[in-house]
Amino acid sequence: MEKSHSRISYLPTDGLTYDPSDSKYWNQEALDKEIERTFEICHGCRMCFKYCDSFPTLFNLIDNNYDGDVKKIKTEDTNRIMDECFQCKLCEVQCPYTVRDGHEFKLDFPKLVHRHKAILSKSKPKSLRDKLLGNPDKSAQMARASLGIANLINRLSIPRWFMEKIVGIHRKKILPDFSFSTFEQWASKFGLIRKNQKAETVLFQTCYVQHNEPQIGKDTLEVLNKNKVDCACVKGLRCCGMPAWEQGDLETLRDNAKHNLDILIPFVEKGSKILVINPTCSMMMRREYIDLLDGEDRERAKKLSESVNDPSEYLWNIRNEDRFNTDVKSIPNEKISYHAPCHLRAQGIGFKGRDLIKKITGSKVKTVMECCGHDGTYAMKVESFDASKRIGQKSFDGMKAEETEIWATDCPLAALQFKQHAGVKPKHPMTVLADAYR
Repeated sequence: MEKSHSRISYLPTDGLTYDPSDSKYWNQEALDKEIERTFEICHGCRMCFKYCDSFPTLFNLIDNNYDGDVKKIKTEDTNRIMDECFQCKLCEVQCPYTVRDGHEFKLDFPKLVHRHKAILSKSKPKSLRDKLLGNPDKSAQMARASLGIANLINRLSIPRWFMEKIVGIHRKKILPDFSFSTFEQWASKFGLIRKNQKAETVLFQTCYVQHNEPQIGKDTLEVLNKNKVDCACVKGLRCCGMPAWEQGDLETLRDNAKHNLDILIPFVEKGSKILVINPTCSMMMRREYIDLLDGEDRERAKKLSESVNDPSEYLWNIRNEDRFNTDVKSIPNEKISYHAPCHLRAQGIGFKGRDLIKKITGSKVKTVMECCGHDGTYAMKVESFDASKRIGQKSFDGMKAEETEIWATDCPLAALQFKQHAGVKPKHPMTVLADAYR
């Protein structure tokens, strides 16, 4: 009879930490203990088989290569499992054993992956792709300096072939255009930049709206104005840092976060709410900064976290006030398909963009909860472009299940994914509402 392997305890090891300010965080041996424990728990549970490829890969390896023994998993297979996580956070939402739920196992698979990538990033130089995708502000600055050539290159097959070979961005991936002027330049032109650090709300437009689709920011301000919400714009905001942290670049994330805190905290201390357009950015500022920053910045991040709202969330909170405006000039459509972004689900605040559309326009809204597969920069990379399409297929099919002329989602990158693989680009809920008010 074959001797059975020793059982791994489900309880935390002495290697448990999700805090990069803890020196233990950077200890490979301590991390390995937690990876082994987490893999054992996931192996026994298997609830998260349907999200990214990390879990199917883990389960297949355990069953077919390692005879059910998690301790035998090789380093190269661990790296593969970790690389296949794209931080949608849905496993953490689904998992019954999490820190968030106060469970004694204290599991957080996405944060474990971040820890793994942060340690790896210390020992390898950044690739050109990492530099381009990890710093959207710098990439956009370079694109604008090209006077439109960057947008042209993104559409031509031969330059895209070279981009794929040299940089590693898939030649078929639809990339967002870069705006010739930023959202901030538009706001400055119309005198919307606030300097006195006192406002009911402050708009964190996000780097995507700043550089790629300023119209979403303009629509958001228009909707807020229709509801008599005082909203300030500010100068100098940077990317929230998530693209850098995807690659384990803690230094860039902390630098960006500190810069943004310097700008926003004076408003927060005078009572402002910070309205963050992109769910990924609001998730970072509401949930991630407080664990990833250190010292005084961590304390400031806690203040910021309490003030962060999605724009739709803020409007939903004033729906019983006299200023809440349901006087629309046109009904967008009788039926609308709405996609719920993963990082909105991770925040546990509901889908207020969808709810606002229903309440203000009276439209019937069908909700699709499946991950679209874009997931930050995952869909852009040559090695994961096809996987992103396969993972997002259920969401594409769900949005197309009923014939609706208007699609909506709070995530601008998800909108690109739907345009690429389903043929329709969803509008941001603020744009749907702005159109209705007009």
